[in-house]
Amino acid sequence: MDQRIVGFIGLGRMGSGMARNLLKSGVPLVVWDVVPEAERSLIDDGASAAADPAALAESAELLFLCVPSDKEAGEVLFGERGVVAAGRATAVVDTTTMNHRAAGRLAQRAREAGVAYADCPVSGMPLRAEQGTLTMMFGGAAELFALSKPYLDVMGEFVVHCGDVGMGQLMKAVNNIVYDVNIAAFCEILPFAVKAGLQPGQLAEVLTTGNARSFAGEHFVPRILERRFEGDFSLRAAYKDIVNIQEAAAQLDASLPLVEAMVSTYRAAIEMGFGDEPKSAMVKVYESRMDQQVGTDRPSA
Repeated sequence: MDQRIVGFIGLGRMGSGMARNLLKSGVPLVVWDVVPEAERSLIDDGASAAADPAALAESAELLFLCVPSDKEAGEVLFGERGVVAAGRATAVVDTTTMNHRAAGRLAQRAREAGVAYADCPVSGMPLRAEQGTLTMMFGGAAELFALSKPYLDVMGEFVVHCGDVGMGQLMKAVNNIVYDVNIAAFCEILPFAVKAGLQPGQLAEVLTTGNARSFAGEHFVPRILERRFEGDFSLRAAYKDIVNIQEAAAQLDASLPLVEAMVSTYRAAIEMGFGDEPKSAMVKVYESRMDQQVGTDRPSA
C-alpha cells in the first residue's frame, strides 16, 4: 500500500471503526465530521482534521464517505464547501447505504465535476467495523476499484466488485432483504411456539444451534426473549433497502411474494409505532395478533 493521503468523512458508529483501521494500518489519514467531537479520538491517535470537506479534498487524493443517506452525501460532495469545491480530480468511495438510483445520480454529478465516484455500502454492524471484518460491496469503475482495494481490505474481510455504480447498493439490498425475511420468520414463529407450549429458552437454544441457525437468529432471538429493543438500526432507518428491491423488482416485472409478506409485517410494525426500534420489533406485530408475548419465562395458561 502506498503512502498517499486518504480522507474519511463521516465518523459515526460505522465510520469511526473503519477510519480507525485505516489509521492503525499506517495510512496518513485526514478526517472530517459534521460533529467535531467525533473527530477527537482519531486525532488523538494521529489523524489530521480538516476544517470542511473542501479542505479535506485539497489534501487527500482518495476519500471515503460514511454518512447517513444520499442527502448527506450530496451535501458533503456538492455543498458550498463540499468536496467538489476543492476543484481537484479527487476519487470518492462512498460507503453510505442509499437507493441504487441515488448512487447513479451522485456519480453523474461527480463525473461532471471531474470527480470519480463509486458506491461501496458495507454489511456487518459496528463491531465488525471495529474489527475490520466488514463485507464491502463495490459498484464502480475497475480503475477506482484497483486504487481503493488495498484500503478496502484494511476495513473489510470480504470485498466484492459488484459491477457499475449502483450495483453495490443493489447487492446490499438483496443481502439485507434475505436477512429481513429471516428476521420476520423468527418474529412470526416465536409467539406461536410459546403459545403452543414450548419454553422460550429452549426455543432460543434450538433455533440458534439447529438447522434454522443464522446470524439473524443468533443476534435477535436472545434480544427478543430479553425484551431488548434498542441498540440496533431502526426499522425506519433501514427501510431504504426495501425501496431498493421494490424498484428493481418493478423494473424487471418480478414477483417476490416472500419479500412482500415481510414488507407487510415491516410496515405494520412501523404503523403500530415501533419504527424507531430494531427489526426484531416485528415480533410485536405477531404478539399482538396472537395475544402472546415472548419472554424468558413460561407464560401462564
